[in-house]
Amino acid sequence: MIILGVALTVVAVLVVGLVVARRVDGDTTNFLVAGRALPLPLAAAGLMGQAVDSNATLGNTDLTASFGFWAGASLPLGLALCLLLTGIFFAPRMNRMRLYTLGDFYRRRYGRLVEVLSSVLMVVSFGILLAGNLVAGGLILDRFLGTGYALGVVLLVAVILTYTVAGGMISDAYTAALQMIITLVAVVALFLWVATTYGISIPEGMGPFDLGQLTDPAQGAPINWGTLFALALGDIVALDFMQRIFSAGSPSIARRACFVGAAGTAFVGVLYALIALSAGTAVDPADGPVLFTIITDAAPIGLAILVLSGIIAASCSTANGAVLGTASVITRNIVGQRRLGTGHGHTDTQLRLVRLFMLPVVGIGILLAIQVPQTGILLTLAFDVMGACLLVPFALGVYWARSTPAAALAAILTGAVVRLTTFVLTPTIYGAPNDLLYVPNSFVTAGFDGYPVFLATGASLVVFVVTALLTTPRPELHDVEGIGAREEIDLRVPAARQAEGVPAGQA
Repeated sequence: MIILGVALTVVAVLVVGLVVARRVDGDTTNFLVAGRALPLPLAAAGLMGQAVDSNATLGNTDLTASFGFWAGASLPLGLALCLLLTGIFFAPRMNRMRLYTLGDFYRRRYGRLVEVLSSVLMVVSFGILLAGNLVAGGLILDRFLGTGYALGVVLLVAVILTYTVAGGMISDAYTAALQMIITLVAVVALFLWVATTYGISIPEGMGPFDLGQLTDPAQGAPINWGTLFALALGDIVALDFMQRIFSAGSPSIARRACFVGAAGTAFVGVLYALIALSAGTAVDPADGPVLFTIITDAAPIGLAILVLSGIIAASCSTANGAVLGTASVITRNIVGQRRLGTGHGHTDTQLRLVRLFMLPVVGIGILLAIQVPQTGILLTLAFDVMGACLLVPFALGVYWARSTPAAALAAILTGAVVRLTTFVLTPTIYGAPNDLLYVPNSFVTAGFDGYPVFLATGASLVVFVVTALLTTPRPELHDVEGIGAREEIDLRVPAARQAEGVPAGQA
């Protein structure tokens, strides 16, 4: 019965995604940024859908039940803070630039070399993010359908690919709205049931006002602060967030969508953390993810179906955004194919390549999900890398005219080297064993965990500022908004002429 209910939710999401996919009509702008016309409800749902994923639900509840409120709630609260900061400082500016991917910003501001380097880092980072969301789907399908974990991951990928390949951002926007409705109803219903069944009781020392979790290293304070920092700042340069900001109908809508998404993300995250604290003592962590155990061992079957459907929906929403954004970056910013389709059923090379590159993207996600079946850890690691390498060139590139391509290149390389070095030398990753790439040593202990993200980002900032002051800015790279308007016109005119039968050389 449970798996049937979850299956119906998946089918509903798939049907919605395929029905609205017809609106793409071969137009690259429709596919990548929904025609730059998303209204506030759809733009906000898309941003919230990228934040409220399986990492911020399963990862949140598992960490909260084991280590306290701030260990788990740092995930959704960090993401909510990111959306808040993005809305205040970046969303209107980014929307006005008429970008298609975040990689486009680095090209316009710093040139081709920085564009390629930053885009490669985005692809790696979002492969990790995609994996974290596939983990939840694999666990659910394995536990309730008996597919086996690996097959469950592959089945979830098949569903996501079907409507993402067909409808791109348009399918993403409408399915995210449905998915977030399911998620909100599910978490409120579960919270009310836990409140009436167990009461809202918080174990001593583990609640939101037990600030030892933020001040005492023995209680994981460095890890908790590292998580908040990585998500609140590192996620600002998240290509899936930015692609939804580019898709909003106006700069004002982009800003307000960030604020609505932030509020929704914090609301859902705090409720899940309180659920884990109140009901977590009644379950055995050895039985698997805390949230699964709560809803399957005690909750009414209807509630169990609703909550599991919400988790699957949230996983699909973030995963399809990661797949679309990553494939777009590979096509536009690594391969360099940026000519735009004209619509009316014509499919151009860029659109075909984006769809094609979705296959290796999900392949990377599947591999990582099977290798590291973690949830919250993978989310934090993904944006830890982004923050260490790309945050400083992005933020200063927007606000500091003295920024130079040499400074951006030096900052990215410095952040990457420092973060990779500390990563391979530290035996744990945000509290989890470093099973990905650990070089055994005697001089870096688990007590260093949580600090590397601050060290890497700080080194990136210092190197950027020093290099910028020692090098000469390129004036032609300053007017990123003006370049954006000219670039879009220049790219679309030849494609439009070709659609009318005019050879490209005569356009």
